[in-house]
Amino acid sequence: MKRCAWVNDEEIYNVYHDQEWGIPVCDDQKLFEMLILEGAQAGLSWITILKRRENYREAFDEFNVEKVASYDEDKVQQLLSNEGIIRNKLKVRGTVKNAKAFLTIQKEFGSFSSYIWAFTEGTPIINNWQSTDEVPAETELSKKISKDMKKRGFTFVGPVIMYSFMQAVGMVYDHTKDCFRHPTNQGGITQ
Repeated sequence: MKRCAWVNDEEIYNVYHDQEWGIPVCDDQKLFEMLILEGAQAGLSWITILKRRENYREAFDEFNVEKVASYDEDKVQQLLSNEGIIRNKLKVRGTVKNAKAFLTIQKEFGSFSSYIWAFTEGTPIINNWQSTDEVPAETELSKKISKDMKKRGFTFVGPVIMYSFMQAVGMVYDHTKDCFRHPTNQGGITQ
């Protein structure tokens, strides 16, 4: 079975690619998780974060946005001493800040999902790349989303991070044409 060229032989990577990456996500808790994990990845490889994902879930209360938004300085210091996550002060503090901004968006739009998916009119953008070399690191749309989210108080939401987020949650479907998950192959977008 042929996969996108960025996938290595590690089972955790294969499972993520095969069962999660590019599948549309509308659940706010899952969207919050992916937003935080993509921000944590900044400057690192995705496999580094993927291997720590369960630690992140435990450390950040299963990504319960209300709980994360209420973290105080004691909790931040506890997180900064947690060896199971990336102990970067800006990223940990940014997670709390992002949780607060996330809650504000939920109040304004009814859900974060409604807000974020409006950028693609509720429909995934399906690309037909021949190889991973063609896949952009950012797009005009990821720049637009980044700018809007920064204006709303988010951090670690630059255009590259937002494009990765869009790929992860299925707003953009970037499986290459030779990958079994590409819609023209039997793996398709909905499986």
